[in-house]
Amino acid sequence: KRAKHFLTFLRIMSAAERFNINSQLEHLQSKYVGTGHADTSKFEWAVNQHRDTIASHVGHHTMIAYAAIAENESIGRIKFDFLQRMLTPCGITPDKADE
Repeated sequence: KRAKHFLTFLRIMSAAERFNINSQLEHLQSKYVGTGHADTSKFEWAVNQHRDTIASHVGHHTMIAYAAIAENESIGRIKFDFLQRMLTPCGITPDKADE
């Protein structure tokens, strides 16, 4: 349904507006890793989401303190565990055929 509305929107826009929007999108995709691109797989998207979430938790002391209290661990141990989880947040990369 979203794609249908987007295609209708693209038909209304002029060629110059389409070029401008596409160039802005390409700029964002090259600047920020998590924005994805046309060839982003579900796995890559999930990895980006998990890493962004973990990075946010590590960056906010109150979230780390909350997790430390909930797990009865030290704040340093929770930070270490979160940073270790960032290496492979969704497990190993699946084969292309499995997706």
